Amino acid sequence: MNAENSTHIEYADTQLAKLAGAIAEPARSRMLCSLMDGRARTSTELAAVAEVSPSTASVHLSKLLEQHLVNVVAQGKHRYYQLASNEVAIALESLLLIAGLPKSRFVPNTPDRLRKARTCYDHMAGEVAVGVHDYLMQQAWIRPVEGEETAYELTTAGSKGLEELGLDIAATRKARRRFACSCLDWSERTPHLGGALGAALLNLLLNRAWLERDLDSRALALTSKGKREFLKVFAIKT
Repeated sequence: MNAENSTHIEYADTQLAKLAGAIAEPARSRMLCSLMDGRARTSTELAAVAEVSPSTASVHLSKLLEQHLVNVVAQGKHRYYQLASNEVAIALESLLLIAGLPKSRFVPNTPDRLRKARTCYDHMAGEVAVGVHDYLMQQAWIRPVEGEETAYELTTAGSKGLEELGLDIAATRKARRRFACSCLDWSERTPHLGGALGAALLNLLLNRAWLERDLDSRALALTSKGKREFLKVFAIKT
């Protein structure tokens, strides 16, 4: 065995031991398991899950960040932690199967009216918005921009589909702001669509009377027409 291969194997072994050590601590293990549902959580929430103090949770999260098991997303005044990749989730899933333990389940405590659909600045958030985002991704209407953490680009199929729906893509691109991006949803803890495209889509849905604004809150109400159309266009059962 040459020196180069020996060094590579030693590095792999050492890194594996570091990863195992990061996962093996009970508090960190509980944090990781709580993130298995794909949602993101604050350090305060993860401290509660791990049954440790906020300061201790910060130390544990630093360790998980160091080993690239989680990443952190800044959203307004808050910082949310989530699993770093699908590969991490698959590895944890395999370990859970070996351990014979079920995944933990995320239970949101957001009021139903706001959780279903609401505004997030000038675009739509909530359960319905996440459903729209996931549909656009599944249909390859939008895709991540390589090298940019949260930016999306609209595909040819996406341009055609949204234009058929009535959205003016050319006008949306002229907006002096980011065209399209992921925005971490406060209640669902997975992304919805933000940027100029998200704002244009919300305006279109309001103008089409799929949604109605609440008079005294950020809640958006789905109309009878909207419930039919969300199912027809985005395969969302409301």
